[in-house]
Amino acid sequence: MDRATFFGLIIGIGGILLGNFFEGGHIASLLQGTAFVIVTMGTIGAVMVSNKSKDLRLGFKLFRQSFKEQSLDYDKPINEIVDCAKLAKKESILSLEAKLNQMQSPMLKDVLRNVIDGVDPKLTKQIFDNIIQKEEQRLLSAGKIWLDAGGFSPTIGIIGAVLGLIHVMGNLSDTSKLGQGIAVAFVATVYGVGFANLIFIPIGNKIKKNVHELSRHKHMILDGALLVGTGLNAQLIEQKLISYKSK
Repeated sequence: MDRATFFGLIIGIGGILLGNFFEGGHIASLLQGTAFVIVTMGTIGAVMVSNKSKDLRLGFKLFRQSFKEQSLDYDKPINEIVDCAKLAKKESILSLEAKLNQMQSPMLKDVLRNVIDGVDPKLTKQIFDNIIQKEEQRLLSAGKIWLDAGGFSPTIGIIGAVLGLIHVMGNLSDTSKLGQGIAVAFVATVYGVGFANLIFIPIGNKIKKNVHELSRHKHMILDGALLVGTGLNAQLIEQKLISYKSK
């Protein structure tokens, strides 16, 4: 569980409810089923129209993952790369062939295979840079659905407010319905702005940061594996890779 995400939501939502209580309000006054349906269904519909089905499916998966602490292991691939550099320096680059099946990182294994086969390092870097970039764009497109929701939600809330006021204006003669219509109008706005700024946009930003960190981790592996083929001192390679951790 990512404590920052969990406690952030608790503090954000709880702070608003607490402020409402201090002003003399009641939680029940913020519970309006009509307003909730308008904002949630309207936002979902707008997001579905503006995104592809595959992005929606992956986006919900990334939403669940955003509540988990993303823990990328930098030390293990760094140690593997340093060991490979030492072995290549001591024996030859071809001696790494026997170690490939023992490596846990698929990218490290694939890049080193190209290094062992003597593929041009520039070509190898270009190939895997494209792979990393393509995967990053795929994940960012999926995570973008929550930023889209954060953009649509306040506007849908305004639509709900207008609908509530229309209901009020149409029932001016029936004073028993005025309070309900006004409540829907204002609560719909609260829902729209609240969902956007407390849930959708923060989650979208968290997903975006996680994706960028994942790409940085992959670039570290790519750069390290390519350095193995240059014959550079293992200690210098380790220093280069450790610098990725401090970013």
